[in-house]
Amino acid sequence: MKKIGILTSGGDAPGMNAAIRAVVRSGISAGLEVYGVFNGYEGLVNNNIRKLERGDVSDIIIQGGTILGSARLEDFKLVEVRQKAVDNLMEHGIEGLVVVGGDGSYRGAQALTEMGINCIGIPGTIDNDIDSTDYSIGFDTALNTVIENVDKLRDTSSSHHRCSVVEVMGNRCGDLAIYAGLTTGAEIIITKETGYDESEVLARLRHFEEVKRKRHAIVIISEKITDVHLLAQKISQHSGFSGRATVLGHIQRGGSPTARDRILATQFGDKAVQALVAGEGGRCVGVVEEQLITIDINEALQLPKKTRKPLFDLHDRLV
Repeated sequence: MKKIGILTSGGDAPGMNAAIRAVVRSGISAGLEVYGVFNGYEGLVNNNIRKLERGDVSDIIIQGGTILGSARLEDFKLVEVRQKAVDNLMEHGIEGLVVVGGDGSYRGAQALTEMGINCIGIPGTIDNDIDSTDYSIGFDTALNTVIENVDKLRDTSSSHHRCSVVEVMGNRCGDLAIYAGLTTGAEIIITKETGYDESEVLARLRHFEEVKRKRHAIVIISEKITDVHLLAQKISQHSGFSGRATVLGHIQRGGSPTARDRILATQFGDKAVQALVAGEGGRCVGVVEEQLITIDINEALQLPKKTRKPLFDLHDRLV
């Protein structure tokens, strides 16, 4: 193998640039030419590909987002569209590809591998919803963004006998909510794993106020579970707290990556290059119990969802 490529796909995540840097420099150190694919699979189909040198990735380790850009391409599911991508890669002499993204990106990588282009996936998603790895690139940075904002909300909530309802990202995975809830001392955490019962939430808040004499409260809830503004109104109507809703939204995707994300992304990028050099394809890298691994993508996509029940139980004991 003499030439490899790298692309970032799906939602951006802090640390993707650190992974790009690692792939480029690790690849060059291994005697490879490394090509950047701009705007994800869309750029692959449109032949938006160019060679990257060491200097092209200088100083990007500190930057959020992705210098390669990202885009979603539903048509990549079509074999004739993927064939254009394969033809473009072959035109450049690129034999292997590193794909940074989530499970949808992994499926594209597996499909390309089946068409003759060895691909290695790197988990890059702030939701931490890739079940083949304990942590994905971007999760730690997004978590710290949530923590910083919730800490500020608690300061003002305590001054106004207020209950702040904070919606965080993580539609399919509640890791941001549970980890943020534990680290900020939130009174209630709501995710798909816990389920949602409005009457129970209101009853618990009344208990916190009337029995535990709490002057303020924080409710952290994963997105797309309920209308948080309506919930805040009901908290004002049915408890002594003044309910206020805050939707953190895409602010969670931004910012300079934390040290943890920079290190993780660097390790993942180097591991991906090693895997390609070793002739691997259709696999993804991950970290399990602090050990770097590669696993078959099909196997990774079929793994059961991670359970955080011990963390929820811990929260309930401490609240």
